[in-house]
Amino acid sequence: MKIKPLPPMNSLIVFEVAARYQSFTQAAEELNVTQGAVSRQIRQLEEYLGKELFFRANRKISLTPTGLQYYQSVYSALIDIAQATGDIKKWRGDHQVTIATTQAMAALWLLPKVASFQQKEGIDLRILATDNIVDLHSMDCDIALFYCHTPPSGMKATVLFPEEVFPVCSSKYLEQFSDDTSPEKIFSKTLLYLDESRKDWMTWSEWFNAVQYPIVIPKNKVNINNYTMLLQAAINGQGIALAWGSLVDDYIKSGVLIRPVEKVLRTSENFYMLEPLGRNSISPSVSKFREWLLLQLPDTVG
Repeated sequence: MKIKPLPPMNSLIVFEVAARYQSFTQAAEELNVTQGAVSRQIRQLEEYLGKELFFRANRKISLTPTGLQYYQSVYSALIDIAQATGDIKKWRGDHQVTIATTQAMAALWLLPKVASFQQKEGIDLRILATDNIVDLHSMDCDIALFYCHTPPSGMKATVLFPEEVFPVCSSKYLEQFSDDTSPEKIFSKTLLYLDESRKDWMTWSEWFNAVQYPIVIPKNKVNINNYTMLLQAAINGQGIALAWGSLVDDYIKSGVLIRPVEKVLRTSENFYMLEPLGRNSISPSVSKFREWLLLQLPDTVG
């Protein structure tokens, strides 16, 4: 059933403030508008109601009997609305965890795991995907999951897992090298490159140098600026990609991706759980998610 009649809602808010102060000037200061704007809103409400709500005399105002009766009802209704709004916001704050992470980590590592957590705990998760760690300081998040050389300032950093980098491809792609599966041969056909604007991610030339393979100039290059799409290209048999351990574990276990060589580069870099410093308190929901997250690691850290 439609609720009617309802007055102009913005005018109702202005009326409550003006009636509380018995002053258009003070109402304007609280609402950060001009006194004229307050006066126009009150006049609009009075015209809608067909009754005057204020006596106006010598630059002073006071509530008429109708205005006083209406104010009592409006004030009570707005208090109920404010209380209900506060309860909802408090519930969402206590029962929601906001996680900022990269698109790759969200898609490949976090999302496949979180269903069991939500079913058990009944906690809403809000995932903010960004590939730029610089955005963290402007994002309102409880926990961030990022790979980085150096954790950003103002964050508590907990190591999730070390960086392990190795090539992956599909078995279909590797079939074309049945006569010769030497690294020089398989790397010389098609390499998939993550766009080099992502400076934190290792390049093929850096990987070849680090594992002491001769740098290979492939016949074909495919440049992709999204890591999830890069892996999908590898799954489709379009070339060889560099993979980051833990992000591709499920693909390796299922056989969707294979490792054409055994070389693994282990560096001093890490994937981190980042938490803002200086928070007054941590909600029970964030604490539960944090504990659950650490249990997903091969070796639990704290």
